[in-house]
Formats: sequence, structure tokens, C-alpha cells
Amino acid sequence: MSYPFVKKLSEVTMRDVPEAGGKNASLGEMISALGKEGVRVPGGFVITAAAYRYFVESTGLDKFIKESLEGLDTNNMRQLSEKGKKIREKITSTKFPDDLEEAIRKIHEETEKIYGKGADFAVRSSATAEDLPGASFAGEHETYLNIRGIEDILVASKKAMASLFNDRAISYRVDKGFDHFKVALSVGVQKMIRSDLASSGIMFSLDTESGFPNVVLINSTYGLGEMIVQGEVTPDEFLVFKPTLEKNIESHPVKKLINHKKYLPLISKKLGVKNRKMVYAEGEHPTKIVETSDLDMEKYSITDEEVFELARWAVQIEDHYSKINGKWTPMDMEWAKDGRDGKLYIVQARPETVQSEKDNTKIKEYELLEKGTEITRGASVGNAISSGKARVIIKASEIHKFEKGEILVTEVTDPNWEPIMKIASGIVTDKGGRTSHAAIVSRELGIPCVVGTENASKLIKTGEEITVDTAGSDGVVFKGALKFKISEIDTKNLPKTRTEVMINIATPDTAFEKSFLPNSGVGLAREEFIIADYIGIHPNALINYEKLEPSLKKKIDAKTTGYKSKTQFYIDNLAYGIAKISAAFYPRPVIVRLSDFKTNEYRSLLGGDLYEPKEENPMIGWRGASRYYSEEFKDAFLLEVEALKKVRNEFGLTNTIIMVPFCRTPEEGKKVVDIMEANGLNRGKDKTLKFYVMCEIPSNVLLADEFLDIFDGMSIGSNDLTQLVLGIDRDGNERIRSIANENSEAVKKMISSVIKTCRTRNKYIGICGQAPSDYPEFAAFLVKEGVVSISLNPDSIVATIKRIHKEEQATH
Repeated sequence: MSYPFVKKLSEVTMRDVPEAGGKNASLGEMISALGKEGVRVPGGFVITAAAYRYFVESTGLDKFIKESLEGLDTNNMRQLSEKGKKIREKITSTKFPDDLEEAIRKIHEETEKIYGKGADFAVRSSATAEDLPGASFAGEHETYLNIRGIEDILVASKKAMASLFNDRAISYRVDKGFDHFKVALSVGVQKMIRSDLASSGIMFSLDTESGFPNVVLINSTYGLGEMIVQGEVTPDEFLVFKPTLEKNIESHPVKKLINHKKYLPLISKKLGVKNRKMVYAEGEHPTKIVETSDLDMEKYSITDEEVFELARWAVQIEDHYSKINGKWTPMDMEWAKDGRDGKLYIVQARPETVQSEKDNTKIKEYELLEKGTEITRGASVGNAISSGKARVIIKASEIHKFEKGEILVTEVTDPNWEPIMKIASGIVTDKGGRTSHAAIVSRELGIPCVVGTENASKLIKTGEEITVDTAGSDGVVFKGALKFKISEIDTKNLPKTRTEVMINIATPDTAFEKSFLPNSGVGLAREEFIIADYIGIHPNALINYEKLEPSLKKKIDAKTTGYKSKTQFYIDNLAYGIAKISAAFYPRPVIVRLSDFKTNEYRSLLGGDLYEPKEENPMIGWRGASRYYSEEFKDAFLLEVEALKKVRNEFGLTNTIIMVPFCRTPEEGKKVVDIMEANGLNRGKDKTLKFYVMCEIPSNVLLADEFLDIFDGMSIGSNDLTQLVLGIDRDGNERIRSIANENSEAVKKMISSVIKTCRTRNKYIGICGQAPSDYPEFAAFLVKEGVVSISLNPDSIVATIKRIHKEEQATH
């Protein structure tokens, strides 16, 4: 019995992929398997691949297409465009056979009985090789929105079939080795969700940049979701941490028993530039693009509660498809909120096909070898560096000018640009976010891409040599062809060590990627980068906002868009930065050092000159513990306490350990601990909470027992300890720097002494200074002395692990 021409969406499952296509089969699978679990998916019907094949074979279209594609060179843009157009026009002008058209009319009539006469539908193509591991046809074929009435459904369905021969679809199949006639196409006719009256977006059940599996990434904008897919807006972005979210999901009764506390692990939240939206229109074109109001631009397009509902669905969908496939299957999903009923819906779900296929035991590291002049920056996509000549193209009609190896600079890309994107060495766009078309394609191609620069196409000229660097937290474009190096690490071949090897992390945006390095957690997570980069405002300026001059208020307002409470902006953004690091390494310990800016560094923050004294030697001035209990800074310190409470108590990241820096006396330590415990960070009530102290002042060594009466452990800061033992300014005088370093016997005696004291007291002792990274013999000394952990900069992890193992073998 032949497969039917049409089927209800609710009647197809993943077993029907050959005839329904990956996209439609997935929708049907979710309706039947996950609908009862609360995942809402709008219904509709499928025009099957059997119908497509019958259409092209019974009308002679197949012979016409074969003849038209003879002699095709996909690198010849003009020829590709001419042949593709000829085929599409022939398909859309050919009438459906009578029996096929009758079947479509009948099922449409049945569907209208459910949703009402004149109901609006989305008509989407779904290729039979689409959305399968190893092939990502996302965006390769067309979508038609707000289609009403059977006549328009028939026209849109034929256009969807013709889109199998779009220029980029033909090119994609040639590149991937797919036979044009082994790939058929089904058409999904799905009830529209009125997101034009609300919002919509994309979500992934992993981090799209690093492949980190423990988060759900959600992008959201106002109106129809095509604006995100096309990269026309920079959306709102949310990150939800799966391990603590899952403890709250009703469908995980075993996990519920782990912890009855309800966590709300929204660990990152960024307001996008949602200046335009796509909505319904009357007349010839069913949709139009309109400006977003200033009020809406300054708000998030969905609520936190809606973020959590979507994230829970993402986990359920991922779990379901992982069971079907017998392996971890992260998912790429599209969702929409209906402005009439206020409910959320999943409108697409397919396996993620880029990061999930990567071998994360092999890590490529890119590093610039020279400084360059920055042209612009935006969101970083991928982890790579490339250089080449820029080619600025604004209109798709000019893509035939593009040459292989050039760096594409444009406002925004869409699927029509795919033929030149595959031969580009890098991509830079003015618009778009990390889930825009440019980002998705460049990730698959493995080339660096900087999106959302706002000005690249105006600042960069065609023919100009540029370097694109996406190895850091921001994507940066530099003038000239800068030198860089690439190194590959195979972590499977590294030996195991008895000494714990931890990582020093300063930048939250690299934490997910660095988590794949062999490690026992984070020995030093610095708050300073988060405060300088995520916040950029002195905490006292936020506390005293109402008393500030209007000009300073205006600058603060620009940085705190979306926040009525200025202090909440500080708490949230500090919490988000810390949480990203703690989540990346969960459940391994992450030691977070409280803010250790010197006065000159605090002065550089917006409003800082109002609150910071000028010191002759800030390195040994008002810093660390001495700030936290002082009347001038205590309220600012309490904002840090609130951020850490949010990380541990709200996000559930109880692997976060708090460390007090530059604590000169046990009395100081007691004052700081008392403040934290009085304000909700209480070790008596929370048995998982630990406080450590930096060992970086001679008094920390000489009075180690007294400090250990207050703290649960110590971490040696070898940089400051060396400075204060030897009297050598670590930031300064080149004339005296060569006198001695961490290998000095005086420094080693100090470190040896404190290690023995901590081991005797059965308290944690690690080191997080630079010395083990810089001096191989120093790492060997620490192993001999019995240090519990050595925390290193990521770039020295591999070499130091080998050194530690060698020393352990020698001393065993």
C-alpha cells in the first residue's frame, strides 16, 4: 500500500521521517508523546513526500529538473541563480494533479472545522534528509506565514515545494553530497500562533558556542520569530541551568526527592536590541515589519516565569529524543507565544547538529601573537581567529563579486547568502544575535563570526586586510592581518594526578568552553572582570543614585536599561557572572574571591572618583577585607553578599565557595565573616557553605592557626605573598624585578609552613597564584610539600599536569 498524500500532524511520528520529513515528523512526535506532559504544539496537516514525488513524476517535472541542472557549477553564482530560478518558476506554474489537489482540499476542510473558517496557517517545507544528524537544512527552504483559505494554501504549498530548488538548497546538497532526487520534500501546514501580538524565539538545550550541555539557551523577540532567524534583530537572551532546574520538574519524581527546595536558575539575562518586529498585514503580503515602541525595547519580551516554562519543555524534549535515539540528543527548537490566549507553544524541534557532533576531548586553542588596532566588536560566534581581505556586500544581488577566502562584511545574512558563506574565511554583521542565520551557518562551517556590531559595514572597506578574533568573550575585528597561533590539545592522553588541578577563571564568557579542560574545579574565580565589564559602575554610585548630578545619572541610566532599581542591576549582573562560572564546573568546587580592586581600579569605574581616595601605593592600601566592614564601603559589600546568596540559594549553585582576599589580621577576618553570616550567608544554617581566606600576606602564614579558627581553608596567592615577603613591587620597578621571584627560599619557607599548618588542621590548602604556571620547578616544590590543589591559568593546564605527574612519580 502506497503512503497517503496527506496526513494529520497528530498521526505522524519519527517513524514517518521518510515521508513526513524531519520537521513535520518531529511536530507529530511531540503532539502524541509530549502533549500529555504539558508541552503545547499546534496541530495541522502534512502534504507528504509521496505527494511531492507523485507531483513531479506525473507532470514530467522530474525530467525538466534533471535537464536544467546538467553542467551546473555551484561556484558560478550567476549560473546557479539562472538555473534555480528556471526550475522554481516551472514548479509553481505547474498544476497539481486532480486527485492530489482534492486530498489537500479535503484535509484542509477537516482542519478548519477544528480551528475555524479562514484560520491562519504557517506553510513550511520539510526535506526528507532535513534535520538529521550530520545534515542541517535549517533555513534552507521557505516558510510562508499567515496563509488563509484553501486557494492560498495550494499556492503556498507549491512554492514550498519549489524551494527545494532555491540557489542555496541546490548548493547545500552539492556540498554535502546529497543526490537532488534522493531528497524529497513534504509540506507542513500548521496552525499559526499569534506571536505577532506577543513574542517568539529560538532555544537550544545546550550552549551553542561551546557545546556545554548543562544549560538551555533561549532567544526572544517581539512579533513573529522570522526576525531572529533572519538576524534582523538582536534578541533578548536567557540562560537556564538544567541540573538545578530539573530538580523542580514534576515529571522527574526521583529527582524531586534530591532536594525539595525550588530553585530558579536563570543564570544569565541580557536585554536585546528589539527595534523592529514582524506582524500580520492585510493585502498582497501577509506580513510586514514595523518599529517597536521605546517602552517595549526597554523591557524583556517574555517574563522569567515563561523562561522557566520554556526551559522545562526543552529538558523534556531533549530527554524524549535522547531516549528515541539511544544517545544524548541536544535540541534546536522554535517557540511562540500567542497574544490572544497568552500561552506558549513549541512550533519546531530538531536535533542540534554542530556542537553535539564535536569531540570535546580535543580542544583547539587560538591565540593572537600581536596587538592590533580594534575596528569594532560584537557577539562572538565560534572560537577561532582568521585574517583576510574584507568584502563589504549589502545586497544579495552583489554576492557574485565575492571571492574565496575573503571575510564577508554585511548588515545581515539570510539563506540566500549561503553559497558565498561556505567559501568565506570569516563573517562580520551589523545586526543579529548568537542564533541568527549568520551565527548558525558560521558555526557549522567552523569559521569565526562577529554578529551585532551595529557599524562594521560602515567602518570597514572592501579590500582592507582585517583580522576576526572570536577566541574571547567578545568578537573583535582588528585592522591588518595579525599573527596568531593554533594549538590542539587531546585531553584523553593526559595522565591522572593525585594533586588536584584546578583552573583560574576571570572571564565568565569563557567558562563553558574551559570546563572541557581536565580539572577538579575552579581554584580562583575573580569578581573584578565581572564588575568592570558586566557592570562598569561604582557600587556606591548606584546606592546613592538619587543624589548624583544629572549628567552622571544619564550615563548610569544608559548602562542600566530595563532596571528600575539600580542596586538590583549590580546584584543581578554580579550574580550572573559568578553563576556562569559556577554552573560551568558544577558540581565541582568553584572558589569565588570577593572583589579585590585597588582604589585606583575602583576610581576607573563610572562614578568611582566620587568615592575613592588617591593613594601613593594602592597595592598595600585600602583593598580586600579592610573595605568590607568600613562605613564607606559596607553597603557596597552587602550588594556582593546579595549576589552570592542569589547564586547559592536561588540558582542552587551550592558548589560556590567564598574567599576573602587581603585579610591582614584574624580580627578583620572575624568582622567580615560576621557581616556575611548576619546577612544570610550563614554556615550554621547551610552546612554546604564554606569560607576560605587568601594566604598572601606574611601575617596569614605567621598566624595561620588563628585564621583557620575563623576560615575553612586557605588559598595561597603567590603573587602578593612574594611581593610582601621580598619587598618587590609586583607591578613596578624593572630595576629590582630580577633580584628574586617565587622560587626564593624565603617565599618557599612561608608556603611550606602554611601547607603544614593546614594539613595538620585538616583544612583545605591550595594555591591560585601565577607561580606554578610560570616556573616548572615551583610546581614540583608544591607537590613535594603536599599542597591539596594547584589552580592554573587555562593555557598552562596541559603542560603543568604533565609536570605534576612526573614529580608525583618521582616522589612516590
